[in-house]
Amino acid sequence: MSAPTDPTPGSRDRVPGPRRSTVRSGRDAEVAPPPRRLALVGRLGLVLLLLLAAVATVVVVSQRHQFGRQDAGAEEIPALEVEPAPVQLGTVAQPSALAPPALAQLPGAPAPAGGGPRATLASWASGISERVDVPARALQAYGMADLAVKSEQPECNLSWVTIAGLARIESNHGRYRGATIADTGKVTPPIIGVPLDGTGGNRTIGDTDGGVLDGDTALDRAVGPLQFIPSTWARWRSDGNGDGVADPNNIDDAALAAGRYLCAGGRDLATGPGWRAAVLSYNNSDEYGRRVYAAADSYAGASQA
Repeated sequence: MSAPTDPTPGSRDRVPGPRRSTVRSGRDAEVAPPPRRLALVGRLGLVLLLLLAAVATVVVVSQRHQFGRQDAGAEEIPALEVEPAPVQLGTVAQPSALAPPALAQLPGAPAPAGGGPRATLASWASGISERVDVPARALQAYGMADLAVKSEQPECNLSWVTIAGLARIESNHGRYRGATIADTGKVTPPIIGVPLDGTGGNRTIGDTDGGVLDGDTALDRAVGPLQFIPSTWARWRSDGNGDGVADPNNIDDAALAAGRYLCAGGRDLATGPGWRAAVLSYNNSDEYGRRVYAAADSYAGASQA
């Protein structure tokens, strides 16, 4: 870059050499830097600040696309609220957490013989909700999915904390931009992601559901508190609360579908490679996986406090 010209009229007529001004200290004079040099440094500093601002803007926009929140400010993107854990994926297994009560009754299951009091998922969820800072209704859904998948695929060793970690990153447990969870598990308003048009690191996925789930008849969008792509939901759809309907906008249904999806292919989430493969199947990004781990680990620790 060439040096900027002196903007002062008539400056070319001055005697060559920098102009000096002095401030008397009582013993020696301090020589002030030449004005032209100060101007150059100031302009270079301004250019540097503008470059940094441009880079920051690109990073934020890229992250908005990466985490499916193109219409949100950086402070509203759930994933960006969780710092990635300083771990190497593949070397850390699923964190150990306080398990939901094994005797809790799942939807559609017969009542235990003999009756009498028993632990419930609702009481378990309420008991740890404040400690882990997750809504009790969401915890109930994750605990239900934990028990159901353990019954179906015990070798997977799925824990509710992995589902909770995913849900924190994807939608802040169904609370993204003011959404709420009803007693039935329904999340309203529906949480719909950006169009999957190939920008911002997303794949291009044409419409697969006729817009039934995501309202888009041109492209697919991720749907619900666990952000299922319609084509993925079509394969893993689940009825987590036994009401006869599989709805990606219902946190019970979405949590169970997520648990089954994580355990696909015989994965063992009690191992580092198994947990990594499960979570990155959701989003093939190391940073994403480390954010999920950070959330899951914090829930695991707090649940046992």
